[in-house]
Amino acid sequence: MVGGVGVGVGVGVGVGVGPVVAVVDEGGLGKRFWIKVRNHTAAVLYSPFFVSLASGHLLPETFRHCISQDVHFLRAFAQAYEMAENCADDDEDKSAIRSLRKRVLEKLKAHPTLVQEWGFELPDESIPISATVKFTDFLLAAASGRIEGEKVPGKIATPFERTKIAAYTLAALGPCMRLYAYISSEIQALLKPDDSDHLYKKWIDSYSSQNFEASALQIEEMLDKLSISLTGEELEVIEKLYHQAMKLEVDFFSTLPISQKTVVPLARMHDPAEHHLTIFCDFDLTCTAFDSSAILAEMAIITAPKADSDVSETQLARMSSADLRNSWGALSAQYTEEFEQCVDSMMDSKRAEKFDYEGLHKALEQVAEFEKRANTRVIESGVLKGLNLEDMKRAGQRLILQDGCRSFFQKIVKNDTLNTDVHVLSYCWCGDLIRSAFSSGDLDELKVHSNELTYEESVTTGGIDKKVESPMEKLQGFNEILNNCNSKSKQLTVYIGGAVGDLLCLLQADVGIVFGSSSSLRKLGDHFGVSFVPLFSGLVKKQRELVEDGSGNWKGLSGILYTVSSWAEIHAFILGS
Repeated sequence: MVGGVGVGVGVGVGVGVGPVVAVVDEGGLGKRFWIKVRNHTAAVLYSPFFVSLASGHLLPETFRHCISQDVHFLRAFAQAYEMAENCADDDEDKSAIRSLRKRVLEKLKAHPTLVQEWGFELPDESIPISATVKFTDFLLAAASGRIEGEKVPGKIATPFERTKIAAYTLAALGPCMRLYAYISSEIQALLKPDDSDHLYKKWIDSYSSQNFEASALQIEEMLDKLSISLTGEELEVIEKLYHQAMKLEVDFFSTLPISQKTVVPLARMHDPAEHHLTIFCDFDLTCTAFDSSAILAEMAIITAPKADSDVSETQLARMSSADLRNSWGALSAQYTEEFEQCVDSMMDSKRAEKFDYEGLHKALEQVAEFEKRANTRVIESGVLKGLNLEDMKRAGQRLILQDGCRSFFQKIVKNDTLNTDVHVLSYCWCGDLIRSAFSSGDLDELKVHSNELTYEESVTTGGIDKKVESPMEKLQGFNEILNNCNSKSKQLTVYIGGAVGDLLCLLQADVGIVFGSSSSLRKLGDHFGVSFVPLFSGLVKKQRELVEDGSGNWKGLSGILYTVSSWAEIHAFILGS
């Protein structure tokens, strides 16, 4: 598997090579901070509250309890805006903040009527819950200049100091508005235009409106303007406030009491005493940011002798770095070209009108033959010869994993209440690389099933101990693991992957999660009738089925795969916040 090796490109894990950091202009402060906290949005969007609300089947009393807290939030917002207005030095800034405060006061006054328009009645008395108090206390502290870990000013005297406090206030307010705009828009996208029967459509319409988006945008623009003259240290404080506000929002929705059965989070909705959860995962480009073949290529090239250098007797059998670079480049180009030809040939048959697992299985036999030929070429080329085992382990420990991948697995293995096993099923040539990548996160309990490089005295011979070379061998490993499971509980399986070689396992699992955006996987899946559904959309449908007819169970070979773009979504779905 040498496709996309990218020979000559630093991948941040080679011997003596540091991580490559890309610098991207992401717009103003508000937009940059929002991008940084986007992983937190999955915890809110995938919460039992919003999955149930999006399905239209959230219990009304749960919704009333939530919106009854709005009064306390709005009062704190109005007070914070007033304090920010007093701190702003510029008349134009004061006027803009006053406008924001006016909108809050109008909404606070109209709140009971608005709730009635949504079709609900507020309770006679609303007592703020702990999560509400934590947020409002945090907000008003920021508006007063009382920042955790920062020196509290005795008197805010200078215009600069006052403007800084106003910026702090906007930073603490910003993520709340942006989060509601984002969540409501995500749910709105799932509704039919004429879906007037949806119990919460008016609420969704209100928060996904252009007026609400304009308010969120105005706060972000105001934050940018107030922060222009701040120092780097003060901007760090603003980012810290923004991040803390987002965490408090997550905590609020995580602690809302839900008395109904929901499909999320998966691990909590299935009793560990009755169900055994087995999670399978691919490695390359699912767990990692780079393909492992690229890592091995870089190691081989960096550690190879120069063409004109004096080499020891043990090095004579190795190619020079220049020859290795050329060989890797040729292998990579051939792999990519033949893989594309292989995928195209699998689609010569007539497009399936419905899910055709048997047809897909037969077509993937071509991939099996192709992958085995590619691995044979790699062995015969000698490019994997002479690599040191300890170097590979160090490279594995420095391997850059996808954001959130390591923490997800750490949460699972450290949770004694979960009846869960995790298996990594990979085409990777080097199991030691995988084990080392996870050992740095205390994840030795993860079971790795992959190919292995062959060694003589801790130095690779250039050979590969072939164990997992094809989609069929992955599926065989998947089934053998389940058959050998000693648990007497009901099996619930999740497979996470993103390559063509994962298709059979993805479809066989009760829940198949496609990570990333492989065009080959999508194209081939579509041809054989596989449906690709965004995970959140799929969960909303499952929740609706659970409430309306008591189903909502997960079952393999349904022909449906669920797509995600981040490990935060996987974490929120399986483990919750």
